[in-house]
Amino acid sequence: MLAPAAERSTVKLTLGQYLAAIRKDRKMTLRDVEEATNKQVSNAYLSQIENDKIRKPSPNVLHTLAELYGISFENLMEMAGYFVSPAKRKIEDRHGRVATFAEYNLTPEEELELMQFLQFLRSRKKPGDKT
Repeated sequence: MLAPAAERSTVKLTLGQYLAAIRKDRKMTLRDVEEATNKQVSNAYLSQIENDKIRKPSPNVLHTLAELYGISFENLMEMAGYFVSPAKRKIEDRHGRVATFAEYNLTPEEELELMQFLQFLRSRKKPGDKT
């Protein structure tokens, strides 16, 4: 069940929690990410980020993950504590689920809640269900 709107607004995801949720939504393991990035992001390093042991990974790592996951690099930079000039922010072409989020201008917290709900719905599907 979702928290009331007033409570949701105080929930602040860490960069690690956000990246872990995105990776799981993509049904990727830590090793899958390592392979998909040609070892630019090792599974051990990503694990440390996701567990908040590393809170400010390099912009190169964030860019690699943003490209792999199809998410906003600027958003990751802000979540990691880097300053992102408003002039550098641009409207990005988005595909799939990201297009839905862009249309409604959802926060990362709202994106995560929607992804978790979608995972719940998908988990209820029986094998062979098309809808």
